[in-house]
Amino acid sequence: MNTKIKVIGIGDDGEDSLLPLYQSWIKNSERLVGGERQLSFFPHYEGEKITIQGGLSTLLTKLKEEPKDTIVLASGDPLFYGIGRYLSTKLEIETYPNISSIQLAFARLNESWNDAYVISLHGRKIQGFAQKIHGKKKVAILTDKTNTPATIAQYLLSFNMHEYTAFVAENLGGETEHYQSLTLEEMATRDFSPLNVVILQQMNEVKQWTIGIDDEEFYQRKPEKGLLTKKEIRTLSLSELKLHEKSVVWDIGTCTGSVAIEACLVAKEGHVFAIEKNTYDIENCRQNMKKFRTDFTVVQGKAPEGLDEFLDPDSIFIGGTAGSMADIITLCCTRLKPNGRIVLNAVTIENLSQALELFKSNNFETKITLAQVSRSKPILNLTRFDALNPIYIITAKHIKENES
Repeated sequence: MNTKIKVIGIGDDGEDSLLPLYQSWIKNSERLVGGERQLSFFPHYEGEKITIQGGLSTLLTKLKEEPKDTIVLASGDPLFYGIGRYLSTKLEIETYPNISSIQLAFARLNESWNDAYVISLHGRKIQGFAQKIHGKKKVAILTDKTNTPATIAQYLLSFNMHEYTAFVAENLGGETEHYQSLTLEEMATRDFSPLNVVILQQMNEVKQWTIGIDDEEFYQRKPEKGLLTKKEIRTLSLSELKLHEKSVVWDIGTCTGSVAIEACLVAKEGHVFAIEKNTYDIENCRQNMKKFRTDFTVVQGKAPEGLDEFLDPDSIFIGGTAGSMADIITLCCTRLKPNGRIVLNAVTIENLSQALELFKSNNFETKITLAQVSRSKPILNLTRFDALNPIYIITAKHIKENES
C-alpha cells in the first residue's frame, strides 16, 4: 500500500472546487485530516476523520505511527503559508494545490500580483509590520481573528501611512463572497468575515529613508540638542554590527532611538530591542519611531535590568552604560549568539580601557576605530570646519569565531 500522504488544497466552495480525481482519492482514502471547515465539506465520509486543532506535533506523531492511506485538506495552496510547508519538512507528501486566496483576491481586484509583497499576519504579531511594508507599492495580507482588517488599518494610521488604500475580499470562492475598496479610515471602523484577504495599494510616493539619516531629522532633547549618536559615528557603528535582514539587535542607551531606527531599516524581518532610562528621551524615541515608520520594542529602564525580556541578539550596540559597564558587558557577552558582534561607543580613554579589559575577561577579541570627524560650516562667504568629539568605536566578537 502506498502510504505517502496527499495534501490537497480546497476552496471555500468545498468539494466543487476539486477535480474529480481528487474527489475519488478522498472517497477511497482511509483517513481524512483537516480543519473543522474543510472536514465539514465531507459529512458522509466513511473513513477516520482527524480535526486539526492547536499544535501539529500530536498529529505528526499519529501520522507517523499509524500509516494509512491519508488525505490532508488545506485551504487554497497548502505550501503557501499552509500546513503543507510544515508537513513537507517532516513527512513524504504529495501536494496538489488549489487557487490561493491571494490569487483570487487580486483576480477580483483585476490587478497583477507578480510584483506584490505578500505577508501573513495569521498567528503572528503585528509588531514590525510598518518597516516591512513601508514604500511597497502593493501589499497582500493574510489576516486572522486578532489581526483583523480594522486592526491593521488602525495600526497603519498610527504610523500616518495615509498613502495606502485598501481592498478587502471576504469568503473568496464561496456563496457569500464579497469584496470592496476602502480608505484606511473606513476599514478601521468596519467588521468583516473572519475569512478575508487585505490588499494595500500605494497611491502616493513616500519618502524613503536609508542609512545615514541627518541628525536634524530626529526629534531630540531641547535645549540640550545633540544627545544622539551622530550620523557619521552611527554609520560606522552600524557597519561594524554586520546586520542582515533577520538580525536580532539590541540598542542599549538608545536615547532618541537613532541607531535602533537605522537598524530597523536593515533588519526589517528581524527584531530590534532598545532600552533607555530617561523618560523624556523615551518620548522622543517614540516620536521618531512614528516618523521613520519603524516599529521595535523600546522599554524604559537602566540596563542591565530589563534585558532579560529581550530575545538573544545577533548584534548589540552599546551607546551608553550609565555607570554599569561591567554588568552590561558581562551580560551582553553571555547572551550574544555565536558569531555575533558587540559595538560600544566610548568617549573617554578610561571607558575605553575598562571596556577592553571586560571584553578580554569574557574571551572576546576587540578592534578599535578612533573616529575624528569634522563638518564643514559656512563663515561669511568662506568655509571652515567644526570638529565633533572624538569617539572610540570598539568592536568585540567571541574569539571562537576565528578558530578553525
